[in-house]
Amino acid sequence: MARFPVGLGTRRLGGDFDRLVHGLFRDFPTFGPVRFEGSRGFPALNAWEDRENIFVEAEIPGLAIENLDIQVKGDELTISGERKPAVAEGLTYHRRERGTGAFRRVVRLPVEIDANKVDASLRDGVLTLRLPKAEAVRPRKIEVKVG
Repeated sequence: MARFPVGLGTRRLGGDFDRLVHGLFRDFPTFGPVRFEGSRGFPALNAWEDRENIFVEAEIPGLAIENLDIQVKGDELTISGERKPAVAEGLTYHRRERGTGAFRRVVRLPVEIDANKVDASLRDGVLTLRLPKAEAVRPRKIEVKVG
């Protein structure tokens, strides 16, 4: 049986274990073809696609539109913003569960997006995005010639 100086074997085993766990969960979580990166949880969102578009709905209740920033670059969608706390003098909070502060959510999409044609709307605290796929990645019907 090999003997290691105290701590050397456990440090090496710990590093191997960390690499194994990181490798297993490197792409976690996934949702179909869409991979979420960065903070998970806010805003909660759903994503789906059809032949020409990717659609995203994100829950952002209580967020003023001027505190919201949406950016698309290639195949990445970034939704960021800030929910500011209510400020009033003379208040004593008994419970404060609604989150405040800055957030950023990055979603890697399965294809590149035509950023010039993105549509966004906000209604009842739900942000809805229609992200048209770039022309280069859209399916095309190929005409077969006889002869």
